[in-house]
Amino acid sequence: MAILKVIELLANSDKSWEDAAQKALDQASRSVDHIRSVYINEQSATVKDGKIDDYRVNVKITFEVK
Repeated sequence: MAILKVIELLANSDKSWEDAAQKALDQASRSVDHIRSVYINEQSATVKDGKIDDYRVNVKITFEVK
């Protein structure tokens, strides 16, 4: 039986929600091994001059504890 753990991260990007999620995964991968999934819990954005200025995601990353 595998034991899984979930951590929650907030990340942002000036490009896209996908890029923000990738940044969260990249950051988590620096200190966590055996990542199995990324769940996008929430998406939001800030607006400046009528355009999206910053994409934000709240993600849950699941990884196996060895």
